[in-house]
Amino acid sequence: MLDSDPVPPIRTNAHRSEFIPAGANRHGRVAFTLIELLVVIAVIAVLIAVLLPSLAGARSTARTTVCGARLAQLGVALAGYLNDDDNTLPQRTGPLPGGGEAVIASLFGGQKGRLPFYGIDTIGASGRPLNQYVYQGEVPDDKSAGVFPMPQFLSPIDKGAANTGIPIPGFDRTDLMYELIGSSYTLNDHSLLGDEHPTLIPRGGGRMPVLRHPSRTWVIGTHTIYNFDRGGDRGMRWLHKEQVHANLLFLDLHAAIKVRVPPGIENETADYSFLP
Repeated sequence: MLDSDPVPPIRTNAHRSEFIPAGANRHGRVAFTLIELLVVIAVIAVLIAVLLPSLAGARSTARTTVCGARLAQLGVALAGYLNDDDNTLPQRTGPLPGGGEAVIASLFGGQKGRLPFYGIDTIGASGRPLNQYVYQGEVPDDKSAGVFPMPQFLSPIDKGAANTGIPIPGFDRTDLMYELIGSSYTLNDHSLLGDEHPTLIPRGGGRMPVLRHPSRTWVIGTHTIYNFDRGGDRGMRWLHKEQVHANLLFLDLHAAIKVRVPPGIENETADYSFLP
């Protein structure tokens, strides 16, 4: 009789010792330990702390660039206006609190504001002369209800003023110059010595004077350029918590961003001039 093949022994798991690696469950899936999870959270927190200032800086730079681009667009409109109006800047008269009228530089363009002086809250988009060169459609009459928006005059860096110079509650400060005046931008109509010292708009209105350096004389800028008007401080820190900067359009129609505005009455600096 032939010997048959030996029958292999039957194996069971009854007495097998199962090895489970640290951090894994019985199904073999690896899980974080508490310490590892805390380390991951700490690393994420550090990355956020490092990246957030950079992201904030990038957003600020982007907003500043958009503001400069809007100034350049206003420059294109201004070139057309100057060509049609014999080298005269866009001007509109408004009522004075003490009676009479005068050219109000803030009315050169934009929308109706809420300041109840100088015609700011009564003269809207249709009555502000540069608008017809900026907006291609039909602008409703100023007597129409509501405010016709002119976003071309809104700067994304507009943060208003901590001190507007108007000692009336509700108007002594503002979060947006665009909302108070109707525009984030203003014309160069007077020096930092005050309204009685005209620059590009003669007293009573009219053509610009002869210019010495069109590439250095600014014509339209963010309201921050007048932060130190008459030697005061309007608290317009739009780009920096401590320093004042302005975005400017010059008379040769080039735009500059983040131009530092020094404290005090400095009508001429290495970067710009108020004077013709």
